[in-house]
Order: sequence, then structure tokens, then C-alpha cells
Amino acid sequence: QVQLVESGGGLVQAGGSLRLSCAASRSIFSINTMDWYRQAPGKQRELVATITSGGSTNYADSVKGRFTISRDNAKNTVYLQMNSLKPEYTAVYYCHLKANWVPYWGQGTQVTVSS
Repeated sequence: QVQLVESGGGLVQAGGSLRLSCAASRSIFSINTMDWYRQAPGKQRELVATITSGGSTNYADSVKGRFTISRDNAKNTVYLQMNSLKPEYTAVYYCHLKANWVPYWGQGTQVTVSS
């Protein structure tokens, strides 16, 4: 079992920045990939960013150059730095990982970008 707790969401104006955190209840050292997803009202959940245990990253085209995913294995935490935010980024952001092929999700954190 792994519990994931996201934090850092909130209301921000377009062009602003937020930093999301996802704290895991156990070591993430052996977790190969960790991800951030988001789900906007009326839309499907979509993958935003991925980071591997080796530090390789991948991003959705819509956020490339604006978002940065990172992980701190010592703190069992993954981060999502979001810059130059747009109103269309408004969504609930979820942290995700798989441990022993079992998927785990956090409860989500709301990000609202006003125009």
C-alpha cells in the first residue's frame, strides 16, 4: 500500500506559477516512474508529465516549456513546477505511481487559473 498526498494547488492568475508536491508514504527509490495527471471538468484524465528513477522526463505537448517535473527520493516526494499558467490548465491535478504493478493515485489538488 502506498498513500500519495498532493499539495500546492490554488487559485492563480494567468501567467502565474504554482508548485505542486506529492508526498508518498513509503520510499520511492525503487519506483521506476512517477507521473502527474490532470482532469478538467467534463474531460478525461490526461497525462501531464512523467519522471523515471533515472531522472528522464516527458511532457504533454501542451505543457512543454512551462512545466517541470522533479523528484526527491530522500523526501519521497515528486514535484511539478508550473510556470506561465493558462486558464485552460484549470483542473484537478493527480499524482500517480505503480508499485508492484499496482496503480496508486492521490486525492488530487485543484488548480484554478483565472484569465
